[in-house]
Amino acid sequence: MKCPCNPSKLYTNCCKKAHQNIHSVTTSEELMRSRYSAFVMGNIDYLQKSHHSATRPSNSEKKETLIWTKSIEWIKLDVLKSTENTVEFKAFFYENNSLNVIHENSFFVKENKHWVYKDAL
Repeated sequence: MKCPCNPSKLYTNCCKKAHQNIHSVTTSEELMRSRYSAFVMGNIDYLQKSHHSATRPSNSEKKETLIWTKSIEWIKLDVLKSTENTVEFKAFFYENNSLNVIHENSFFVKENKHWVYKDAL
């Protein structure tokens, strides 16, 4: 299976490692890519684990996210810029027969010795 974050790579050689062991993630971009793949695959547990404890969605928000991510068709991820703690990206998806894009500059930090998503800048 191709990896959702980068179709030129196999999932096994890309985001699967992060999904199985978050401590294997070495950069903020790698974490952001693995989070995009988790959205595509509906891996809400990984999304929670890779989210900073201070900004982590509640259990009800977790359920809403799962319903939403399964209701749309993810198209592609474009990473525009990456620094040590930030990643600017565009994530394209179809919802209600309309092409949409999430354009965000995400901020990442380390918590419990692994990278986590803190918030959008």
